[in-house]
Amino acid sequence: MGNVILGLLLLLGPQTLYSLNKQFEQGPSLFYRASFGSLQSALKGLHAAGNVRMHEQTDAGRLKKVYEITDAGAATFHAWIRSPIVGGDLETAALSRLFLLGLVEDEAERRVVIDGIIAGIEQELAGLEGFALALDAQAAAIPDVYRDVFRYQRATLDYGVVAHRASLEWFRGLAASDRAG
Repeated sequence: MGNVILGLLLLLGPQTLYSLNKQFEQGPSLFYRASFGSLQSALKGLHAAGNVRMHEQTDAGRLKKVYEITDAGAATFHAWIRSPIVGGDLETAALSRLFLLGLVEDEAERRVVIDGIIAGIEQELAGLEGFALALDAQAAAIPDVYRDVFRYQRATLDYGVVAHRASLEWFRGLAASDRAG
């Protein structure tokens, strides 16, 4: 979440916690759930790490904390968006990068990011497909009493495979479109 906040601060300039919350509701909430409390906690961590600075200002008689990205925060953001996707929720990690990819000015670097996302999807898809093969090899040994349970668990795995294939096709299309100019 911290990296998405840094990207929003790069994109929008200084923001209050309230305005960041509104920005999350209008964009990243499509792929990233963030509560007001989790945003506040992430901002505290970013501040402690020197990635954002905070100052207070009075607006219409109310004291507000305004956060802005530091040079270190900008460097952290740019290192993150170019880094390989590892662990965690692949879809959220991929869409977080995609949503903010326009902040990477160099076209070739944007292609590298998209290619990295594609590699991550390919790797996760291969793992799911391998698991499906192993599971199917054991299917005959499942006792009848568990057949329905297995059926729906296997359907859940099928959904993951289909979703990853669709995601992979979509990102490959984006990469081809970017390369075509």
